[in-house]
Amino acid sequence: MTQDPTRETTDHISPGPENPAEEPSTETSAGDPRPDSAAAAATTTTTTDGEQGPRASEKSPAEEIAELKDKLLRSLAENENQIRRARRDREDATKYAAANFARDMLGVADNIRRAMEAVPEGLNQEDAAVKGFLEGIALTERELLTTLERHGIKKLSPLGEKFDHDHHEALFEVPTNDAEPGTVMQVVEEGFIIHDRLLRAARVGVAKALAPPTPPGDGEDGHQVDTTA
Repeated sequence: MTQDPTRETTDHISPGPENPAEEPSTETSAGDPRPDSAAAAATTTTTTDGEQGPRASEKSPAEEIAELKDKLLRSLAENENQIRRARRDREDATKYAAANFARDMLGVADNIRRAMEAVPEGLNQEDAAVKGFLEGIALTERELLTTLERHGIKKLSPLGEKFDHDHHEALFEVPTNDAEPGTVMQVVEEGFIIHDRLLRAARVGVAKALAPPTPPGDGEDGHQVDTTA
């Protein structure tokens, strides 16, 4: 059987694409490096921006030194204030530790003084035993006040002094022209201080100026008398 040479030649030729013009376009789209380049550029830009952010916020060595120096000075000042405050609290605790006890002892001193003032005048001159008893009470009061002064507690007896709002408590006013207004005329209860603090205010009576006399010329019925006639 005779073979057709033309057909054999045609069978050995590889079949090509139906549309050869579209193949280069497809390969170019699949292998085009431009999208990757754009992504890399975007990544590079992002990385560069990310690196520039911290660098922009970083402080210079001089600024860091100034900031650390400021923090150190503040810490030293705060430490010094705490030391000074603790020293003052310790001193106050030492000076005023007996304040409550001393305030309670003031009642004892008041009662001793009231007992001595309640003795009728001349009684201590009539009986030697009574005289010795009263002298013992006076000695006890003096010893008590001396002990209080030893611990920084002093008595306030402001008779004749100017009224002081920080140390005196006014109970009443005494109308008089014998002293300037505001002068302490009577001491009802003596005050006490402990060092520089008030332990108990002195209760006093304060002088007050007398009211001016009624001017003449007023009738008994309250009407002014006509003196022009």
